[in-house]
Amino acid sequence: MAKKRRKSDLPKLPTVPYASDDGAMAVELRCALTPRTRALYAETFAGRLGQASSTREDAWHRAVEFLFERLVATWTIDGVETRGDKALLQRFRVAAAPERAWLRDVLREHLAEWFPEMQAP
Repeated sequence: MAKKRRKSDLPKLPTVPYASDDGAMAVELRCALTPRTRALYAETFAGRLGQASSTREDAWHRAVEFLFERLVATWTIDGVETRGDKALLQRFRVAAAPERAWLRDVLREHLAEWFPEMQAP
């Protein structure tokens, strides 16, 4: 009988740290995405996933959230670190506009460096 793999048994994926100029925010982003995840992102970004009536802006917002969910390992704001998929997503959804803007810029920079074939939101 095959042994069930636990999350702790999986290899730790490499991450890259980014920090805001003023040091108030920092984020660690993962440096690996599966081919399936890349394909799902492309469909999300193009607006092919979700409701048929969604707008281009809806698809763009979903694409940013998609990248956030797959790439962010930790996010620190004013010394308060958030980690864990559920907590990170909750924090993202209540983020202030400047926090989201900074994070989008970091995601764009990260995609250009690590995933140049992917279109950034």
